[in-house]
Amino acid sequence: MSGDSEESCRNTAGGVRIVSWNINGIRATRAGIKDVLDSLDADIICLQETKVTRDLLDEPTAIVEGYNSFFSFCRVRSGYSGVSTFCKCRTTPWAAEEGLSGQLTAHKGSIGCYGNTEEFSEEELLSLDQEGRTVITQHRIQTSEDKDETLTVINVYCPRADPEKPERKTYKLRFYHLLQIRAEAILKSGSHVIILGDVNTSHRPLDHCDPTDLEAFEENPGRQWLNQFLVEPKAVQREDSSPVTPSKMDYFLDSFRYFHPTQRNAFTCWCSVSGARKTNYGTRIDYILGNKSLVELQFLDSIIMPEVEGSDHCPVKAFLKCHPLAASKCPPLCTKYLPEFAGKQQKLSQFLVRNDKDLGGKFGENKELPDSQSSTEGTESIFARKRPSEKVNGNIVKKSKPAVKGGQGSLLGFFKPVVHKADQSQGQTKSETCFEQNKPKNPVQQNPAPLSIMSKGTQPQAAFWKSLLKGPPPPPNCKGHGEPCVLRTVKKAGPNCGRQFYTCARPDGHSSNPQARCNFFLWVNKKTGHENAS
Repeated sequence: MSGDSEESCRNTAGGVRIVSWNINGIRATRAGIKDVLDSLDADIICLQETKVTRDLLDEPTAIVEGYNSFFSFCRVRSGYSGVSTFCKCRTTPWAAEEGLSGQLTAHKGSIGCYGNTEEFSEEELLSLDQEGRTVITQHRIQTSEDKDETLTVINVYCPRADPEKPERKTYKLRFYHLLQIRAEAILKSGSHVIILGDVNTSHRPLDHCDPTDLEAFEENPGRQWLNQFLVEPKAVQREDSSPVTPSKMDYFLDSFRYFHPTQRNAFTCWCSVSGARKTNYGTRIDYILGNKSLVELQFLDSIIMPEVEGSDHCPVKAFLKCHPLAASKCPPLCTKYLPEFAGKQQKLSQFLVRNDKDLGGKFGENKELPDSQSSTEGTESIFARKRPSEKVNGNIVKKSKPAVKGGQGSLLGFFKPVVHKADQSQGQTKSETCFEQNKPKNPVQQNPAPLSIMSKGTQPQAAFWKSLLKGPPPPPNCKGHGEPCVLRTVKKAGPNCGRQFYTCARPDGHSSNPQARCNFFLWVNKKTGHENAS
């Protein structure tokens, strides 16, 4: 397909656009959240790793004009995990819930279809949902064949398998298994299913920047799960192709590889510490997966958006030709129904901020406030307290405030010499005139120390401080490029944890890339500054 026809295919009026992005902190965006959502130009936007808990969620982030939001918060750690789904009004879902197991669903408007989870204990199901890794929204769509069908969007942030914590590997695999059970149960109920988000596993060697050991690459448990969960996509044939009928067992497809089966260097995640994004040395771990019949019949394209920055991930986007059928009312999980945003409950901070509406029309008007605590505290904050008084010879006399001369001086004033005015007024007394005449003509010479501090010629002082406070030695140059190295510290647990070393300052990349980092390495010696290079 040519580029022009492909773009026109994406711009089909009324279609649905879906975006998934690991935003790496929803409160850390440079622009406002509305500007971020609008720039993505999509109807359903799924964000992962929001890193916000309910107590830290502010109203501008939760309530965005033109969107309905649905959040799942981490309940075990603050500033960790979390996902959110923002839907434009034209794609308002008919049902929504958080979690995969149903343990967190205690309201009407849920989706159901949890599948057979007898192999999981209730404690395990709850632990898999308590990290805030799933939001599910269910929509109604009108297909290109004018059929009204259901579309369920599962927004997930799959766990990462930490090599230093074996229990996290088990946790990740159990999360995968529960995700598959739920997705297949919803699919069997008659709904189309889209699973999108950060899956935290690159599927094929084509999706990894440097799959050196292919045998070990394929043995990864996460990739083995993807192999049995996904159907191998085939190249798209747009011309002279007969319609595809859904099979009895409707498996899932990787939508990007369905449309771009052989595209290389298509990565979605890079190491931000090593600057690997500059050399495109990354992995593809963000996906938009859909059931086979939905991808083949309703998807127009699926792309990666590496030009969008602001995170160590980039967004992925899918274009569908089906039309959305919006619900008239949002499901109860919608963030605008939370008490703190619905006007039913006030935050503690609101009681500590003065409300100008309660001050009355005039400053002197002592308007009584509703409750006793607010009235007493408000009176003290609005009206000045009376000055203390004391009795003198039987009469009440108010204490006067001591006069303050010149206010509070700055620290710089202690180093400046005192300079008196040259001309005095004509009403000056003789004693003052005599006092001025007895003063030395050049008071600066009496105290040269402060002047030397403020003088501009500080070269001798600068040399003195440099000799006294010696900085770190200059970094060595790497052998590959002859450029100054960068100093780093080992953070991995082990015998070398905390040790510092020098390495090439260029971004990480493939060994065949001359612009990438060379293999220069040098341990730092506390005594000499560095050891022998390797």
